[in-house]
Amino acid sequence: MKILWFIPTHGDSRYLGTAHGARVADFSYFKQVAVAADTLGYEGVLIPTGRSCEDPWTVASSLIDATRRLKFLVALRPGLITPSQYARIAASFDRLSGGRLLINLVTGGDAAELAGDGQFLPHAERYQQAAEFMTVWREIMARSHTGEPFDFRGQHLRVEGARLLYPPVQRPYPPLFFGGSSPEAHELAAAQLDTYLTWGEPPAAVAAKVADVRERAARHGRTLQFGIRLHVIVRETEDAAWAAAAQLLSHLDEDTVARAQQTFGRMDSEGQRRMAALHGGRFNPRDIRQGLEVAPNLWAGVGLVRGGAGTALVGSPQQVAERLKEYAALGLDHFILSGYPHLEEAYRVAELVFPLLPLDVRQRLAQPRLTGPFGEIVANTHVPRAAPAPFAEDTAARARAAG
Repeated sequence: MKILWFIPTHGDSRYLGTAHGARVADFSYFKQVAVAADTLGYEGVLIPTGRSCEDPWTVASSLIDATRRLKFLVALRPGLITPSQYARIAASFDRLSGGRLLINLVTGGDAAELAGDGQFLPHAERYQQAAEFMTVWREIMARSHTGEPFDFRGQHLRVEGARLLYPPVQRPYPPLFFGGSSPEAHELAAAQLDTYLTWGEPPAAVAAKVADVRERAARHGRTLQFGIRLHVIVRETEDAAWAAAAQLLSHLDEDTVARAQQTFGRMDSEGQRRMAALHGGRFNPRDIRQGLEVAPNLWAGVGLVRGGAGTALVGSPQQVAERLKEYAALGLDHFILSGYPHLEEAYRVAELVFPLLPLDVRQRLAQPRLTGPFGEIVANTHVPRAAPAPFAEDTAARARAAG
């Protein structure tokens, strides 16, 4: 399991749908979140894209030198920049970061935002353009290792003698991620991407999407990895976690929910439609689980006012870990998590959930220079007992059960 975190370049807060409890989202804060994720052993961070966010490539570039191992999942937007230029940008970032770039293809689903960016293609044609874009981008990146030029003439794109002189570190190019729920999105993922991402739907729905993309990929002679995008609200007990979920919505009102849902309803994103269908705009401040707990520990309350990923795993560390393992059993490898506020929750998730998951985080962090003691010294004298090795208790329990 590879766990990634999230850089909140669209803003951060303790409460959704209000300025109350908000914090300044600037470089200093982004750096704090990135350094925390790097120190805690997250595989990487997703940096969002869109007009409500700071530019993801600028943010990611500014964080290269602040981190050591952290990878950056950064958006490519077909149609905004030519694939040749995007190839140069991506290759430079990959080289300067020492091979820490991950690519997130984003086709967009908000017609108003796309129009503001000069994009007016309908849904199906956007995916045709994206397919041509990825064909050109992938060939330029792959051929950069041999110096071959590339020619292409399509319905939307044309290049002649396209060439990249400075190849990326990763071969043939940085790993490609993509999320989309329409048939066109599934076909694009199957034909050209490396990891298919889904938003946090109930396990049965996720299993169906994975099966469809996997079958399509097989027809292309390809295999993919899979991942999921989720928020997490984890506390030491289940009751405390649900109380934290209620607090997250404690300053939200029905008018704000209605305005947000009206905006989301104008989008042509199938994924956004599926997120909205999970909660149906229902909001009962007296019972935040009613109609919003769409599967065990899977809560759709975030999507009342947040576009994109709108579900959270809510529960104790054991419950959250079990839900993540259930998704992993469906074939998912990558888990892109987040929580409000993102700095504190990065620590909470790592400290409470990581030890319960099949990760190599503890081993990677246990460098020879980290000799301890760990934890606060008790009464100026006593060193806290060493934490058990990851999975040691689970392994022992399984051994006893097996006789």
